[in-house]
Amino acid sequence: MRKIIAFILLSATLFQFACNNKVGSYITFKDPLQGQSFNSGKPVKIELDIPEKTEVQAISYLIDGKQFAEKTSRDFVTLDTQNLPLGYRMLTAIVKSGDQIDTITNNIILTTDKKPLKLKYTLVNTFPHDTSSYTQGLSFVEGKLLESTGRKGQSQLKYVAIQTGKAIKSVPLKPEYFGEGSTKVGNQIVVLTWQENVGLVYDAATLEEKATFPYQSSREGWGLTYNGKQLLRSDGSNKIWFMNATTFKEEGFIEVYDHKGAVEQLNELEYIDGKLYANVYGANRIVVIDLKTGAVEAEVDLGKLVPKNFFKDDYEISNNVLNGIAYDAAGKRLFVTGKKWPNLFEIKLSEK
Repeated sequence: MRKIIAFILLSATLFQFACNNKVGSYITFKDPLQGQSFNSGKPVKIELDIPEKTEVQAISYLIDGKQFAEKTSRDFVTLDTQNLPLGYRMLTAIVKSGDQIDTITNNIILTTDKKPLKLKYTLVNTFPHDTSSYTQGLSFVEGKLLESTGRKGQSQLKYVAIQTGKAIKSVPLKPEYFGEGSTKVGNQIVVLTWQENVGLVYDAATLEEKATFPYQSSREGWGLTYNGKQLLRSDGSNKIWFMNATTFKEEGFIEVYDHKGAVEQLNELEYIDGKLYANVYGANRIVVIDLKTGAVEAEVDLGKLVPKNFFKDDYEISNNVLNGIAYDAAGKRLFVTGKKWPNLFEIKLSEK
């Protein structure tokens, strides 16, 4: 029995020694720590923990697959975060030592400490809005509004006269669809559905459904707009997805942050002069997003436009929220509304 116990203890000791020796041969990140957060614009020190016996010939440093530094020594390098997108970023170090190449990865989180500029608004005009329209998508198309509405069995796609709020032409979505954001691309209109995992394509002139397409990695369908090259889409999180305007394939995303953290529940979208304007669901505010970094540059509180004592039942009251942004680029007019609101508002934004 003593021999068996001695053998077990010896085996455990040898196993522990082997493990410790193996761990000691690993190359790891000394700085930064896995998942560590940094404010954008501030340099990040990158340093590896390399065993003393390892002879370093070359080290390549990459951020999201793109090389930003190369060294032939163990010295630390600095990552410039000034123009990097916010959110989770992948750090990679490729270490060449003799015939061996080691690849080490690490994640960091880029945030921002810059407070958004507080915009003010002036009410320019008030127009009627169809109170049966559970507004999900809104855009300005050739002198009229293009509006998509939600709720299963009630969802519609329609052109609306601004002055009257009445539909010029409309079609119902299939009853199994909960309509969401929409936008016009060429001679087509693209419409999202909420949780049905499918997008719809309509003829812009006839409003006839022509095709469908599946979602890929994005979570749900919320807001949609077009920047002239790609479709920009929200999914209820803090992500904005970039989609190919022809194939509807997802081609990447940015994550949206302000000084408080991730800005979740981004909803209806509008692309205006190179910036992305987004409703924040339930907050009655619009944020202005830098599409390169995902940082919220400005915001405007439109809570005073919310109808007071208009809705009667609890469900309607709980959904009495701002949702709908449309921009007339030629006339420089900005329109906003909400779900089943009685009015459409033309407003003008300013910094003072």
